Amino acid sequence: MQFHPRLLPKIDEIYQKQEAKLFTIEHDFDATIITLVDEGVHELALREDITIEAFEDCVVMRQLDPLTEEEMVITLSLQQLSDLTAALNLPEGSYRIKT
Repeated sequence: MQFHPRLLPKIDEIYQKQEAKLFTIEHDFDATIITLVDEGVHELALREDITIEAFEDCVVMRQLDPLTEEEMVITLSLQQLSDLTAALNLPEGSYRIKT
């Protein structure tokens, strides 16, 4: 995955400070489940783990909100996921992607 040039210095800085990145991948009957673990970087606050469930027709992201102790859920269609991937590589603006 590529990122917009403005994001690259910050992303690179974060990864340079971490010695290891921790995530897990599990394959269930109807989904692949990826868990991203935030082990923290010295001056940056830890965030709750993010669980990503990839189904045949959508991707579901879950993260615990530490203030409310409720699980926050975002469901993306495969088209939205594709749009998000494209958007990370584009400058500001409004776009329509032709498929």
